[in-house]
Amino acid sequence: MAGSTGARGGGDGMLTTSSPAFEDVAAVMGTRGDASRCWCQFFRLTNAAMRPLAVDDLRERMRTDLATDGPSPGVVATLDGEPVGWCAVAPWSAYPRLWTSPSALGADVERGSSQRDGVWSVTCFVVRPGHRRRGLARTLLRAAVEHARSHGAHTVEAYPVDPGTRRVSSNELYHGTVSLFEGAGFTVVSSPRPGRAVVRLALADGAAR
Repeated sequence: MAGSTGARGGGDGMLTTSSPAFEDVAAVMGTRGDASRCWCQFFRLTNAAMRPLAVDDLRERMRTDLATDGPSPGVVATLDGEPVGWCAVAPWSAYPRLWTSPSALGADVERGSSQRDGVWSVTCFVVRPGHRRRGLARTLLRAAVEHARSHGAHTVEAYPVDPGTRRVSSNELYHGTVSLFEGAGFTVVSSPRPGRAVVRLALADGAAR
């Protein structure tokens, strides 16, 4: 697991770490809602691989992901020491569901491509109730980009929803929104279906620092 990094975020007492403890991630996931059932394993597994797994199995996969040598699968934000948010970010190759997803394939990406060296993907945001609508997603995104950059990424990609083109349900917002990513310097490169976009940030330009 990567060494811990901390940085000031959206306000006093806000820190982010790219080497979170399992207990901190568990505090963000909570015990109710989609996050507590998925444990950010949806994109890491195909339907066939995920179908037989119980919630406990998914939780243990997250525990293993965090303990394994190599980059953490995401970043956590804390406020005055309390874990309040999570953003999943990892190399494209770590997310088999993306390889064939119509919502994740830019026009220049061949369906089934499992290796895209240097491309990392932001797939999920989780913010605890009571801390939403405070700009925490922006703080998490900045930390996710820096995490990817520090591990050799040349491009960060994401697959947000676009409330400007269709009505978006609350359970889709974990993807992030187009405006969130554009505000961090990302560019829309494809709109594979109504209400969805593929966005990219080339890290060589130093954006989102």
